[in-house]
Amino acid sequence: MLAACAHAPASTNATAWSDAGQLVLVTTADWDATTGELRRFERDGTGWREVGDAAPISVGRTGTAWGIGLNDARSDGPVKREGDGKAPAGVFAIGTAFGYAADARTGLDYKGMGFNDWCIDVPESPMYNQIVDRSVAKAPGLDKSSEPMRLDLHANGDQRYRQGFVIEHNAGGTTPRGGSCIFAHLWGSPGQATAGCTAMAPETMQAMLGWLDRTRKPVFVLLPQAQYAVLKHDWNLPEIVR
Repeated sequence: MLAACAHAPASTNATAWSDAGQLVLVTTADWDATTGELRRFERDGTGWREVGDAAPISVGRTGTAWGIGLNDARSDGPVKREGDGKAPAGVFAIGTAFGYAADARTGLDYKGMGFNDWCIDVPESPMYNQIVDRSVAKAPGLDKSSEPMRLDLHANGDQRYRQGFVIEHNAGGTTPRGGSCIFAHLWGSPGQATAGCTAMAPETMQAMLGWLDRTRKPVFVLLPQAQYAVLKHDWNLPEIVR
């Protein structure tokens, strides 16, 4: 099983990801935006060095909201809830890569998905926000999940989950209805919004999977531009050069 969005003071717990050697940064125009840009950075001394070029991405169909990750909880914006169509904002560990193939060229741990692999988006399930094989996992509510990991087999050849990785929002499903099954994955068409994930072109995903290395403790950061400007210094985030 795999674990799968009044002004508050700036968080000061950037030490929670101070050992990260790789950083995937997604910025959007504001909380309501459904598209944005993705950049990759590598640790360079005490700062960051950009790798490659910025790439377009899409996020939740209703924008973004504060998620549950490595940063302190915040109240200066909307808060992610199950089924709200928002992508979680904040800093998150990057988990297991997944896809339709049996293996993949990536430095992340990888799991090839099968017909019975589902991400459990049922809040009352004890396996909430976990990817499980429903043919062997036994727990109430598993049959109510709406998230098959082999979309191609369950949804007329859908390729969006052909390649992706887990964004560790609400890891372990510890916050009831806090949001589940948050991934980076392929988009169905350029700019197409998601149910709360971050989607991108196949070439962008391919480059990321080949670059990401679990031994470097990579993190995924998603922030609207205004929040990025406020938190950049305290969270030791990269400078964006446009």
